[in-house]
Amino acid sequence: MTTYRIAVIGGTGPQGKGLGYRFAKAGHSVVLGSRSADKAGPVADEVTERLAGVEGAGTVTGAANADAIGEADVVLLAVPYDGHADLVESLPLAGKTVISCVNPLAFDKRGAHGRVIDGGEGSAAEEAQRLQPEATVVGAFHNVSAVLLWGDEEYLDEDVLVVGDVVEAKEVAMDLAEAVTSRRGIDAGKLRLARQLEPFTAVLISINRKYKTHAGVRISGV
Repeated sequence: MTTYRIAVIGGTGPQGKGLGYRFAKAGHSVVLGSRSADKAGPVADEVTERLAGVEGAGTVTGAANADAIGEADVVLLAVPYDGHADLVESLPLAGKTVISCVNPLAFDKRGAHGRVIDGGEGSAAEEAQRLQPEATVVGAFHNVSAVLLWGDEEYLDEDVLVVGDVVEAKEVAMDLAEAVTSRRGIDAGKLRLARQLEPFTAVLISINRKYKTHAGVRISGV
C-alpha cells in the first residue's frame, strides 16, 4: 500500500477529524490543519489517543494550515463553504494533489438543499481548481457520514465516488478510499460532476432525518 502525508484543512471539524482518523488508522501520516495551531493540537491529541493500540497506525499532529500543507503529498479540503473562496485562495497549494469534500449546502424550514454555484455551472471543487490553477483538484468523500467516520465500525459499508480531470490525482483519492470503506474508490467522471455529487449530500441528509440513520452510497454492477 502506498502511504501518503496528508494535510487535512478543516481538520478540527467533524468531517476532517473523522477522515484524518481513518487515514491514520490505515497507516498514513496526517496533519490536522486549522487557522490556529493551538486549536489543531488538542484535536490531533484526541485522534492519537483514539489510535492507541492500533497496529501500523500513522502519526497525527496539528498545525496551522500553511504549515500543515508544507510537507504534505495530499491536501484534503474539509471546510464549510462559507468563506471557502478566501480560504482556498490563501493556501499554498501549488503543485499539490487536492481532494475537496466541500459540500455547498443551505438549510431552511423544508430541510437541507444544495446551493446553486455559478448559476448551476460550478461547484466547490471547480472553484478550488480555478483559484489554485497550479494545484490538481479532485472531488471525493462528499457523501460519507462524519458520525460513522468517528464510529466503531472497522469500515463504512459504502462507496466513495471520485471526480476529476487528471487520472493520476483521481488514483490517489481512490487509494485513500480504502482507508474508509476497505475498497478502492470509484472513478465517477470529470471534475464538473462535482456539481451533482456535492448537493447530493442534501438528499442523504433528508433520508437520514426520515429514517434516523446514516445513509451512504453503494454502486452496483462495478
